Amino acid sequence: MGEFNQAEEIYAPQLDTTDEKNWRKHVHLNHQLGYVYSEKGDYKTALLYYEKALKNELNFLPSDDSSLAPIYNNISGVYNSLGDYSSALSSYKKALEIEEKSLPSDHPTLAATYNNIGLIHETIADFATALSFYQKAFKIRQETLPPSHPDYGTIYGNIGGLHQEMGDYPTALKFYRQALDVQEKSLPPKHPKLATSYGNFGSIRNLMGDKSTALEYYEKAREIRELSLPANHPDKADSYNCIGSVYNSMKDYSNALSCYEKALEIQKQSFSGNHPRFANTYNNFGSVYSSMGDKQTALSYYQKALEIRELSLPPKHPDVAASYNNLGTIYSSMGDNQNALSSYEKSFEIKLTSLPPD
Repeated sequence: MGEFNQAEEIYAPQLDTTDEKNWRKHVHLNHQLGYVYSEKGDYKTALLYYEKALKNELNFLPSDDSSLAPIYNNISGVYNSLGDYSSALSSYKKALEIEEKSLPSDHPTLAATYNNIGLIHETIADFATALSFYQKAFKIRQETLPPSHPDYGTIYGNIGGLHQEMGDYPTALKFYRQALDVQEKSLPPKHPKLATSYGNFGSIRNLMGDKSTALEYYEKAREIRELSLPANHPDKADSYNCIGSVYNSMKDYSNALSCYEKALEIQKQSFSGNHPRFANTYNNFGSVYSSMGDKQTALSYYQKALEIRELSLPPKHPDVAASYNNLGTIYSSMGDNQNALSSYEKSFEIKLTSLPPD
């Protein structure tokens, strides 16, 4: 990460000394600093710089100028990382509207935007729309890129993730393998995108019951992130959460709790308190304490997870259903049948409307 610290040291003083009349240079420097902070995982600061760049451009350019699309895309990426999916989608749509007017229909930039919009729809459990955008992105890449290009790894990974969310694990595994095959041939061995693919592969193996392989790939992802990302980058928290989930399933509760504590510590330095990733970590804590027989502590963590999910996700999101189901299980084990039944009914109601048919 040394190169990003060096970039910050170069751009920040220039911004302080550049005449405000030189608005193009101000835009460039704010944009570059936004990118630097985004790569460092400091998304709130990144957003501040990106918004300064956008505001400056809008003072001098028409609202549909082609040069505005990249800044809208970058702002969207930051909103996505912050868990503000509505704002992310709104900015991506502004970028797409500009790009569809100014670029050829098979331009790679359009493919990237289609892919990113698909990712947001997948996150909010709108799977049909997500697949539609992924297919648009894939079609463009097939027409414009050689088969060994690393961008294929991204789209294969995203399509794999979509099938994983829909419960089709064999198809997810197939796409994750394709992503790894492309990226291992086209990227340096410690590239952060490889960490993402190793993590995805570990996730699907974990869901399919192959704990040892899952742990192996999760550790590969963690090692790359330790080498390539800042100390408090939120992707490191994801690695610890994933590794902890394997330890939990292996009944190694001490190591599981240790991993979740590391994940939570990183997240507290990266996100506001209602970010959806907090809910995942609290849910993981609840699972461990439930397995250990500490029902009251498990209940507390499951309630925290539900509270965040109801604030940050659409009301019919599968993760909200999962939280209600977890609460139902805990209430039932505590003999509180009334609350158990109420929680199970809420979970079932959401599942009826949010999950794809068998």
